[in-house]
Amino acid sequence: MYTYTAFNELTAFLVFAQLMLDYHIGAASLARSLASYLISLLELFPFLKDNIPGWIGQDGLDLFGVFSINILAPILVILLTIILCRGVGESAMVNAFMTILKVTIVVLVIFSGAFEVDASNWSPFAPYGFKAIVTGATVVFFAYVGFDAVANSAEESKRPQRDLPIGILVSLTIIAALYVGVSLVITGMVPYQSLGEEAPLADAFIAKGLKFVSVLISIGAVAGLTTTLLVGLYVQSRLYLGLGRDGLLPSIFAKVHPKFHTPINSQIWAGMVAGILAGVFDVHHLSHILSVGSLTGYSVVSACVVTLRQNDKGAGLVSGMGLSTWQKGVICLFGVACCGFVTGLCYRFNASFLFSLVAIVIAMIFIAALHFRQVYADPPGFSCPGVPLVPAVCIFLNIFLFAQLHWEGWVRFVVLSIFSVGVYAFYGQYHADPVNSNQQYIAYHSAPVDDI
Repeated sequence: MYTYTAFNELTAFLVFAQLMLDYHIGAASLARSLASYLISLLELFPFLKDNIPGWIGQDGLDLFGVFSINILAPILVILLTIILCRGVGESAMVNAFMTILKVTIVVLVIFSGAFEVDASNWSPFAPYGFKAIVTGATVVFFAYVGFDAVANSAEESKRPQRDLPIGILVSLTIIAALYVGVSLVITGMVPYQSLGEEAPLADAFIAKGLKFVSVLISIGAVAGLTTTLLVGLYVQSRLYLGLGRDGLLPSIFAKVHPKFHTPINSQIWAGMVAGILAGVFDVHHLSHILSVGSLTGYSVVSACVVTLRQNDKGAGLVSGMGLSTWQKGVICLFGVACCGFVTGLCYRFNASFLFSLVAIVIAMIFIAALHFRQVYADPPGFSCPGVPLVPAVCIFLNIFLFAQLHWEGWVRFVVLSIFSVGVYAFYGQYHADPVNSNQQYIAYHSAPVDDI
């Protein structure tokens, strides 16, 4: 809705498609990890130890070097999908309990593992160099995508202009600190080559003989991954429901079950896609095409901040190029994105620093044009500071990371974009109901803060 209001329907649909595939892949990755930790718990029973085939829920059965068959992961997705189809009411108390449980176990892991750290495992600290760290950042970028869900709780906040920024920034800081702490501990306990991809925390503590800690990790992981996967599948179905109501997708996605009052078709579709991905791909392969939608989506959101804050939406033409103010702003933002991509490619392929410097200088010129040739509104309450500098820098850095993605990620972006344009061209534009979308947007954003 944000992208639709700032730009147009096609751009919004493209962002939806890229983000939705990220959500599907993320759910599949969660299901694979959940299956692995569940097997770790079951193997605590002596009669099951080393008697459960890897293809059931842990390592997977490799086929043709591309597919990795896993039976338990899609079964778990199916079970959670059935629960969601029947309706699930999650109270704040349950969510708070699960959050406290997960954070407590993470803190326990950090403190208990700190005493087992061997500093020699950190030498060399970056065995593949800084470039590999940047590439890795594109993979773990998806780990922060859930924070956009905090913004979706604006309607349930008493003071959203104050509470939402605090909630997002504080939670980002805490989670980032916990990520760093856990990463340092497990790589210090066990050489990074020995860490598995499915359940690395449990593997690290088992290797050190701390089986009781690995049990706690497995319990916390099963509980945490279950609720996270449940909520993830829930959100996906509601997004499909929204686009079905708007007409951008077939109306079958908008149908609500008369008894359970849930979007059963959307829920089944979301579960089916995530289940298939979880059943045939492992976390390693899924990670290569992750974060494409997140990087794209957050870049577009940054551009939305600039365009929606412009005082003059550019109804009239500006002398010189025959372009409106809004159009010139979009051109500048697109130029910043292109410069970020060129800089990223130069860095990735070890091109001359001169090319990167030229791209950075051109990006700075575009940003200067945005700053000195545009006038921006200053909305009351909390608003993004430093417009257009902060959003433009975000776009540059996001697209710089986009250039570091694995080639599979680029292929996914191009193929899905072409497919999405086709869906919109042959179906969405003829069935879309912009009046419905505008009414939803105006109803929400015109409400007084106290009512929200």
